[in-house]
Amino acid sequence: MCGRVALFSPPARLARLLDAALAAGIEPEGHPSWNVGPLRRLYGVSEREGERTLDRYRWGLVPSWSKDPSIANRLFNARGETVAEKPSFRSAFAKRPCVIPVDGFYEWDHRPGRQRQPHYFTRTDGQPLLFAGLYERWHDPSTPDDAPALQTCTIITTTPSDDIEELHDRMPVILATPDVETWLNVSDYDPDERAQLLRPAPHGTLSHYGVDTAVGSVRNDGPELINPVDPQSLF
Repeated sequence: MCGRVALFSPPARLARLLDAALAAGIEPEGHPSWNVGPLRRLYGVSEREGERTLDRYRWGLVPSWSKDPSIANRLFNARGETVAEKPSFRSAFAKRPCVIPVDGFYEWDHRPGRQRQPHYFTRTDGQPLLFAGLYERWHDPSTPDDAPALQTCTIITTTPSDDIEELHDRMPVILATPDVETWLNVSDYDPDERAQLLRPAPHGTLSHYGVDTAVGSVRNDGPELINPVDPQSLF
């Protein structure tokens, strides 16, 4: 799973990276965070009629048919193996793909003989990570039809690469830059072509190191959360 990310690059930089325009109301410099969890805000890039836009999305998908938004608590990740068939995701997989750029993500070390410690993962080349995601727009049925929609997203996961080093049995789907166009293309949707992108990132894509357990609470935030901390032994 992927349940905690760092997102401190300015939206303007992320938009340039993905050749996207900023949606109305997006501040170019944004509000950096080193500890974003589910139900918090992420940025996502989608493509409509050949134009890419970077906008805000709440992390945790709310399908259009949901009666209330509480379903988002368990839909912040989608398994790549079943995302095209699951009722919660299949419509978004076909019609509403997005790319979710982040600076890094956290996973916890559960290996025997070690204390449970978070590790911070980044691209080895220092560029932002481009996660394969899906988005939805949900209208509260108790509000007028013209009320603003709630924009939500989910991050797709897959089996881990060697870069995870057995820390976890899942990892986010990380898109290579040349694959972004294929992922976002909905006008020539090919389910098999899109599904082929839901694979572990090549070996060497990611680097990681241990960080402080303070990242376990979203109340804690700041650049100190990504400072390296030596792994701790139980013995």
